[in-house]
Amino acid sequence: MAHDADTFPEADIIIEEQPTDGDRPRRGWVGWLISASFHAALIAIMGTVYWLIVEPPTDPTPVVTVPKFTPEVKVVKEKRELEEKVELKLDVVSDVVSPLPPLEIPLEEKPQTDNDVPTEDVKGNPDNVAVQEYSDARAFMAVIGPGATSPGIWSQRGPGGHHRAVSKGGGTGSSEAAVGSALRWFKRHQSANGMWDAAKYTANCSENPKCEPGNDAVGGNVNVAMTGYAIMCFLASGYDHQTASVYRATVKKGIDYLVSVQTAEGLLGDRNYEHAIAAKALIEAYGMTNDPALREPSQKAVNVILARQNQGNGNDKAYSGLGWDYVAPGARNDSSVTGWNVMALKSALASGLNIGKGLEGSKQWLDTVWKATNPDWKKLDPYKDESRFPYTYMSDSEKIDIAPAPANATAPSAEMHDLACVGTMCAVFLGKRAGDPMLETLANYVTNHEMPTAYPCNTYKLYYNTLGVFQVGGEKWKKWNGTVRDMLVHAQRQGDGCFDGSWDFKDTKFHGSDVGRILSTAYCCLSLEVYYVYGHVNEGH
Repeated sequence: MAHDADTFPEADIIIEEQPTDGDRPRRGWVGWLISASFHAALIAIMGTVYWLIVEPPTDPTPVVTVPKFTPEVKVVKEKRELEEKVELKLDVVSDVVSPLPPLEIPLEEKPQTDNDVPTEDVKGNPDNVAVQEYSDARAFMAVIGPGATSPGIWSQRGPGGHHRAVSKGGGTGSSEAAVGSALRWFKRHQSANGMWDAAKYTANCSENPKCEPGNDAVGGNVNVAMTGYAIMCFLASGYDHQTASVYRATVKKGIDYLVSVQTAEGLLGDRNYEHAIAAKALIEAYGMTNDPALREPSQKAVNVILARQNQGNGNDKAYSGLGWDYVAPGARNDSSVTGWNVMALKSALASGLNIGKGLEGSKQWLDTVWKATNPDWKKLDPYKDESRFPYTYMSDSEKIDIAPAPANATAPSAEMHDLACVGTMCAVFLGKRAGDPMLETLANYVTNHEMPTAYPCNTYKLYYNTLGVFQVGGEKWKKWNGTVRDMLVHAQRQGDGCFDGSWDFKDTKFHGSDVGRILSTAYCCLSLEVYYVYGHVNEGH
């Protein structure tokens, strides 16, 4: 290693020293020895320092720069971790929701329906397809739900299908909030034994001011029917008696009550009317959960429906069934009673139960009664004409009982004995499709004469017509939904104690005004759940 003179002055002095002649050999040898030793020591020291400080050369490699950890980086990291925790956090649903102004909740926000049932947990038999076709001599039967491509035939009642169906069908955040408020009202008014008491329901609520009493003296076992209605409201929004939710215990108590009052033969209540309503609730609870404990009660309820179905005069008894009367089978076919039994059988088919020839007979009832009521049915123009449906049909005399026709093209229909609402709903679920003269002309009648514009209205017709027109779809549904949805949201009682979440029953006509607040609230709630309670059977709407 070379060094400058200024670096090592001691060595330079020794080297440059000039000896005398007498001692030159000795001093030169000693000087060179000292100089060599000193330089060797310096070289060793400097080499050691160099290798301690400077890394030896290596093959070129990519340089990875580690950023300095600053407080700003820490804040960003903590924020990201917090966001990830929020995304993974399960919804915790409160049973108390702040009142929301009607029609101000954007649909893209999750509405307050307390629905915390995962879509993948919505059960059912995926082998039951959405539409099951029979031969021409029998019937098409629309089965609930979107079919085998989804987690289950009831999947629209869970959040995944639920919210898509709301958006597609024309619901709003406000309409969903109204459903949530109604369900909370039902929960507050359930009796300790699990039923909903038509007359004394208000005793179960601690809120003030108190709701008024209802009426349980309208015929049959009305509380069995009220319990069925309430359970159907919960089931429609995806709440069953097994899946964890804020309403699981409520629904379970209601179902347990129905099972407890069912007779050994399977009858629920006294008449075919309340039996069909309660049976539908029981059957759907079974269909949504596949709960083995409910299979036998559900099948027994179906067996009662089949045993009490009226029979016509056809030679083939297997295919001569008609509708239903209030109790024993006979010649009287009551459209109101028959409508509920058709819906119960439809749910039973979707749930994999044995329904015998019940729906084939229902199809024969529908065609026979509609043609008897509209003798010029072959001439009807499905795009502009109207047809009607009666209150009763006597199979032994072919006599029909129907109210007088409306006075003109825009006059309202009669409140009683004019049941195009039932005919429309049954036409859809017994196989009639878009363009069919029966379905289209009945829907024309409904939209021309039975669209409510203000509340109170006939809530019985409201429920049936909303189901039917939703399935018809198209412009008819857009017009109907745009009127009915907002009318119901605005009419719901809000923020006033025991009443909060319910609908008034005074002047609601028909059954709603006869029974009381439980029934009017059920009809209105079910009407707002129409978007997801059943899948569209007419694709494309």
